[in-house]
Amino acid sequence: MDRPNARIASPAEPGLVLSGLSLRTGRAAALDAVSLEVAPGAFLGLLGPAGSGKSALLAALAGTATPTGQASLHGADLQRPKPHLRGLGVVQQHDALFPHLTLAENIAYPLRLRAVRASERARLVEAALELVQLENASRLPHRVTQAERQRAAWARATIFGPRLLLLDEPLSDQDVAGRAATLATLRRLHIMLGCITIMATRVAADAMALSDQVAVLHRGRIAQLAAPATLYDEPVSAEVARAGGEANLLPGVVHAIDEDGVARIGLACGPVVEAAAAPGLRVRDTCLFFVRPERVAVAGMRAGDMGDGAIEATLLEALHLGDGVRLRLLLGSGAELLVKRPLAAGLRGLKQGEQVAVAWQPEHALVFGNESK
Repeated sequence: MDRPNARIASPAEPGLVLSGLSLRTGRAAALDAVSLEVAPGAFLGLLGPAGSGKSALLAALAGTATPTGQASLHGADLQRPKPHLRGLGVVQQHDALFPHLTLAENIAYPLRLRAVRASERARLVEAALELVQLENASRLPHRVTQAERQRAAWARATIFGPRLLLLDEPLSDQDVAGRAATLATLRRLHIMLGCITIMATRVAADAMALSDQVAVLHRGRIAQLAAPATLYDEPVSAEVARAGGEANLLPGVVHAIDEDGVARIGLACGPVVEAAAAPGLRVRDTCLFFVRPERVAVAGMRAGDMGDGAIEATLLEALHLGDGVRLRLLLGSGAELLVKRPLAAGLRGLKQGEQVAVAWQPEHALVFGNESK
């Protein structure tokens, strides 16, 4: 799709480079020495809870906040130009459209500001509508659904071919039924633009689905920057584990660590389990044991019959979620363990209130130092 000012950086050209970017709001540090590099054309997800620094980082890049440190885009200083001259596309969490303009007129507005000819505006608007799969753009915003207003906002922010696209919680108002289609549209929009896209979100599944790399923010700092699969299976801390999706995090004490880096942990609730030890962990350290719900196997039998490493539990609750089953189990003296099974497995051999056995591969579980609690 042809766009005025559109460009795709060559592979050898630098993308977005941040060095020591810091921002204070009052006495608090909204950003604390953030440094990262984003490759040309990449999609970066910013993941974290409210107050972690996601929106502050977008504001620093957009120019609506003034940070210290350095930021460059394709080798040029990003902070020197005024915000409206940076060539950025920005979509706020609840990006309001002009209520007196139709969707098509809203989308064309950035082109009118750039004095693009009417015939060219019409062609670009038509192409933008097709790209975001938006029909009946002659309607006013209050006459359409929230999802349609959302797509119009995306088209308005990208129709001029931005050098960098910033999205702040772009799926916050999206219903569950249409989420998969909306994710696909957003990913296609990014690919067609060819520019760097940065999306802030609190929803781990959205970040994992769209991003080439995900940066987890915690108290204004990047806690981990990694590919989605690495972030999910190999978080570096309990904070990252929580941000990345549902996680079992149980307190305990390290009893031993073998030469392969596998730790034996005595859980506070009683059972002794095994998991890969985080760097720096020592015997007798208090710790947090971590395993994802999908990594836990469960069977309606005694732990001794299941094999080495299995422990006993009691099935407290089973919830059918449509695409799978979510089990809540009781371990030892009172800790709960969450387990997810595929729909095909269902509750085969399991009965609520009865004893079951659970196990996992030690390499699929981790142990963090308790300072991450």
